[in-house]
Amino acid sequence: MTVIAASPSVDHLMDTPLPALINELGVTLTDSSIIDREFCGAVIIQRKTGELRLTMPTGRSELEHDTVARYLLAQALGVPAPDLPTPFVTLRIPAEQTEVTL
Repeated sequence: MTVIAASPSVDHLMDTPLPALINELGVTLTDSSIIDREFCGAVIIQRKTGELRLTMPTGRSELEHDTVARYLLAQALGVPAPDLPTPFVTLRIPAEQTEVTL
């Protein structure tokens, strides 16, 4: 797996076909087992390697999947992108936090 050396430009992040972008960035894409309709996806940054894992729920529209995936990658890579509209909310969990309670 490739560790990302530099962040892509906003144009590249938004215009590159998503499968090509995921491959180019060395992101691992997995299906999430979370079935809560309010969960739209997550990016996990491996602390030791910097590798990214994008986990997305199944059964969503192609537009939602594509939009949320690009937004989450932008957030993880520090690429400036406008916030998603309400009701979407993103949470950043600090690397030092090792336990998450829902």
